[in-house]
Amino acid sequence: MIDGKKVLFSGMQATGNLTLGNYLGALKNWVTLCDEYECFYSVVDLHSITIRQEPAELRKRARALLTLYIAAGLDPEKNCLYYQSHVSGHCELSWILNCFTYMGELNRMTQFKDKAAKHADNINAGLFTYPVLMAADILLYQADVVPVGKDQLQHLEITRDIAQRFNAIYGDVFAIPEPYVGKTGASIKSLQAPEKKMSKSDENPNASIYLMDDPDTIMRKFRRAVTDSEAQVRYNPEQAGIYNLINIYSACTGKMPEEIEKEFDGKGYGDFKTAVGESVVSVLRPLQERYTDLSKNKDYIDSVIKNNAEKADYYAMKTLRKVQKKVGFPERVR
Repeated sequence: MIDGKKVLFSGMQATGNLTLGNYLGALKNWVTLCDEYECFYSVVDLHSITIRQEPAELRKRARALLTLYIAAGLDPEKNCLYYQSHVSGHCELSWILNCFTYMGELNRMTQFKDKAAKHADNINAGLFTYPVLMAADILLYQADVVPVGKDQLQHLEITRDIAQRFNAIYGDVFAIPEPYVGKTGASIKSLQAPEKKMSKSDENPNASIYLMDDPDTIMRKFRRAVTDSEAQVRYNPEQAGIYNLINIYSACTGKMPEEIEKEFDGKGYGDFKTAVGESVVSVLRPLQERYTDLSKNKDYIDSVIKNNAEKADYYAMKTLRKVQKKVGFPERVR
């Protein structure tokens, strides 16, 4: 708890370009949480280097992501927006937690198996211990709640296991985080393979809408979106492509699926795709304009980076010093 508020932690990797799925499924909803929670939103650049990155590009993407946080409506005066790599406590706590995590637990992580299969030439220790760093991210701020998708639930479970194990030995040190169960974001799927989620790393350029795509690109991608031969706009999961487009249109317009079915009753898929594309262009336009303005204001973004890193470090060090004392490290002479 900070000032009577529960603490919420989340973050995104500084790799690839954010998609419409990232925005509608997470970022858009983060904006509404600062009144209820003390929110820490990290640009998790430490996690990014389990896969080789071009240094200048990683720095560029990290800054772009933090700027997009603000452009999407996250007020840096009300939310702590910071680079993970600027708070050394993440790495320091991660090492300590490694010593309270069992190899068998890490061996069961499905995401490690998936990533190891994709990057067989670079199966490094960081990829294996990735869940421990994620646990440190969460526990460092005594987070009460963590918004997670289904693919991250396993990581939250191991975080809880590590925290409970540590607490059983040393007393009430860590808050035990719960999954965030508030308003959930839309589940946005690939435009070319609607059985899969929309991904930053999809090799097919037509599969994902990126937040900085221009209107013509957005409309072209929707025109090429996979549908079916039913020729009916119905909110039916078996019509995966149309089902996904309805979810996108609903998230952008606020209309319920049954309203959308009535709106496009008797109309073709071409009309529907055009309407979905136009709704996305309308939603992304103010974000893109705000991002462009913010990108020109180097001094402001630099001040956000500095001030928010100091805030994050303050709360991180409170937890880290307590943990260091519990495990028996010598106190620092000041």
